[in-house]
Amino acid sequence: MRADLRSARAGCAALAVLLAAGCAAMPADGPPERVGLPPGPGAENLQVRVFPVPPHKGEDPRDLLAGFLAASNADEAKDYETALKYLTADAGKRWNPQAGVAVLATTPHRDETVASPEAKTITVSGTKVAELDEGDSYRVVSDASYQQQFTFVKETDGPDKGEWRIDRLPDGLIIDQTNFKNGYRAVHRYFYAASDPSAAGESLSVMVPDPIYLRRRTDPLTAAARALAAGPSGWLAPAVYSAFDGVHIQDAVTVGDDRTATVRVDVPDFAGRQTNCTQMATQLFHTLADQQGKAQIDRVDLAGEKGGCSVSATQAAASAPGHLVGTSGAEQYYRLADGQLLTVQGDGPGRAVPGPLGGQTQPKAGAVAVRRDGAGAAAVSADGAALYVTGFQESDKLGEPLLTSHVPKPGQGLASPSWDGRQNLWVVDRDPAAGNVYMVRGRTVVKVQVDGLGGRTVQDVRVSSDGTRVAVVLQDADGARSLRIGLILHEGTASAPRARITELRAVAPLLTDVASVSWADTDQLLVLGKEQGKLQLLHYVGTDGSQSSDSPLQGGESMTSVSASESRTGETVPPVLALSSDHRIFRLQGNQWREVALQGQQAASFDYPG
Repeated sequence: MRADLRSARAGCAALAVLLAAGCAAMPADGPPERVGLPPGPGAENLQVRVFPVPPHKGEDPRDLLAGFLAASNADEAKDYETALKYLTADAGKRWNPQAGVAVLATTPHRDETVASPEAKTITVSGTKVAELDEGDSYRVVSDASYQQQFTFVKETDGPDKGEWRIDRLPDGLIIDQTNFKNGYRAVHRYFYAASDPSAAGESLSVMVPDPIYLRRRTDPLTAAARALAAGPSGWLAPAVYSAFDGVHIQDAVTVGDDRTATVRVDVPDFAGRQTNCTQMATQLFHTLADQQGKAQIDRVDLAGEKGGCSVSATQAAASAPGHLVGTSGAEQYYRLADGQLLTVQGDGPGRAVPGPLGGQTQPKAGAVAVRRDGAGAAAVSADGAALYVTGFQESDKLGEPLLTSHVPKPGQGLASPSWDGRQNLWVVDRDPAAGNVYMVRGRTVVKVQVDGLGGRTVQDVRVSSDGTRVAVVLQDADGARSLRIGLILHEGTASAPRARITELRAVAPLLTDVASVSWADTDQLLVLGKEQGKLQLLHYVGTDGSQSSDSPLQGGESMTSVSASESRTGETVPPVLALSSDHRIFRLQGNQWREVALQGQQAASFDYPG
C-alpha cells in the first residue's frame, strides 16, 4: 500500500512539471530552453492525499523505518498519532517532531547494523538541500551531507510484545524534495516594518512578508493565523514588529458567505486598545487574504472576550505590502548609450524625461536609478567617479556630486544606485582597497556598516520598497559573484542618521556567477546567473531561498541585466525587462521575449523605478 502511494505521488509530481512547462525564445547563445511556470490554481488537484498507515505485525526494522518516515509526513489531523505507534513508549515521550524538517534531495539511504537479535541500528543518510527550523522558516542548504541514526528494540511486554519498535531517533522530520513539495505549502504572514528613529516625521506603516512553510492539508487559515500570532522568524525579527504581543488565536478561523473572516483572540477586553486591535486585524487581513486570494476576503472581524474591531480591504490597503513601491512603480525607463534617459510610452518610442537627465548631460550619465515616486533620479557618471541626484522638472539642475570615488575604473568606482520607498538612496563604492556602501538621505551621505562580509566585497545592492531588506551581490578573491539577502537596520537621529546591513544569508548558493538581480515582488527576487559549468539563466528566488518554480526562465549568455517590479495592480504583473550585450532591450510578454524598437539607437539600461 505504501509503495503504491509513493508511486502515485511521484507520478503526479512529474505530471505537474510537464503541465507547467513552456518555451520562450530570446536572442541567445543556444537554442530555446524549457521554461517552468509557477503552478496555476488547479495544480493542487494533481497532488495525492497521503493517509498514514500504522505498523503491522512482523515488520522488520527496515520496513518499520519506511513506514515511520511515511507516517510522520502523512496528512493526519491529529499530531503524529500514527507515527507514534512506531516508537516505544519512552521514545514517544522524548521525540520532538516540531524541532524542524530536514529536506533531502532524494529518498534517504538506509544502512543497517545488527547489534544483537533484540537491537538493531539503521543509519539514514543523504544530501540535505533545505531545512525548516522549529518556527517553520525555510533555509536553503548547499548540498550538505546528512546522517542520522535510528535504534530499534523488541518490545518485552504489552500488546506489541516481540515486535520491533524505534527506541532512539533524531528530533524533527526527514523528507525528500518531492514529498516536501506535495506536503507543504508556502504561507506568508505579515508584520509591520520597524520605524526609523533617524527619519524626520512619522514613518509610514507598511507590511513586510515573512514566508514560512506549513503542512498543506491542515486548516490553512487557522494555521496561518496562529503562525502570525507566534511572531516573526528569528531572521526578520530585528527589522519588523507585531501588534500580537503574547496574544493567541482561539478557536478556528471562519469565513462567511459575506467574505468576512472571523477571528477570536485571548484578549480579556479591547476597551482602550482599539489601535492595537486594528493593527492586529490588519496583519490578519493580509495574512489570511494571502491564503484565500485577495478577492475572497472583504473584511476581518477580530474579537476578544469583550470588544473587538473590524478592518475592511480598503482600510488594509493603506499598509499593504508593496504600498511604498510608488505610483510610478510600473513605468519603464531606458538609458541610451550617450547617457540620455527616456521613459517608454507603451509600445511606442521613448520620450526624454524633463530635466538634465533627459538631455546631453555633462558628465555623461552611467548607471541611473529613478525614484519610486517618479519625481527624479540618481545618476552615477559614466566613469564611476561621481554620484548626482536631480529632479524631473525643466528647471532642475545636475548640481554638484553628492559622493565621489577615488577609483573610477571599469568594474570599480560607484555603482548600483537603488531607492527604497522612503526616498533613501543606496549606492556602492567598489574601491577594492576601501569598498563601502552608502545611504543618501536628502543631501546627507551616511557610510553604511555591512556585517559578515568575510573578506568579500560588495558589488551590487538592490533595496526592497519597504526598506527592510536588501539583495547584495558579493565578490570573493577568485572573482566569483554570489547572492545574499540582508536586513537594513536604522539607528541614530534625524541630524545624525546611521544604517547597518546585517544578517546576510545565502538565497541562491548554487549560483557561482550572479550578473544581475532585481526585486520581482515584495517576497521574491529575479536573479540572472549561472551554476558551475552551466549556461546563464533567469531564476525566481524567494527571500527565504526557495525556488518559485522547478525550472528557470531562459536567459542566455547575451543577457547582461534584468529588471522587474514590485508594483501590482490587481493581478497585473509588469513584464520582466532585459538588456542584451548588443544593446538591444526586451520585454517578457506572456512567455515570449519581444524586442523594444529603438529606431537605430543603442541602449545602455532598461529598468523600473527603484
